[in-house]
Amino acid sequence: MKLDRHIIEQIYKHAMEEYPFECCGIITGSSDKQTVHLCRNIQNSLHEDDPSRYPRDARIAYMIDRGEFDRTVSDAKEKGEEVIAFYHSHPEHEAYFSEEDHAAQTVFGEPEFPEALH
Repeated sequence: MKLDRHIIEQIYKHAMEEYPFECCGIITGSSDKQTVHLCRNIQNSLHEDDPSRYPRDARIAYMIDRGEFDRTVSDAKEKGEEVIAFYHSHPEHEAYFSEEDHAAQTVFGEPEFPEALH
């Protein structure tokens, strides 16, 4: 799949606006037309509320609110679109798919959206 230039520019702008924290979002649509959904990273709130359960803050982790996630997916399905990709930034680190990233995209060890890019 090829992302349109304006999609890449939106993601880059989102990452710059959220720095020094990780940005995150969902890309819906099809291989020829995509829409970026900028999501709010709630990791800092989780960390502040329960640091023992969420030891990492938004500088090195991200979490999309489940309600926001579900609404975005539902809205896409209503429009006949698919979830085609998830993205997040690593502000002070290399781009790689971490163990935590893998865990965040799976339910009971299986990908929730196996066709989507991560």
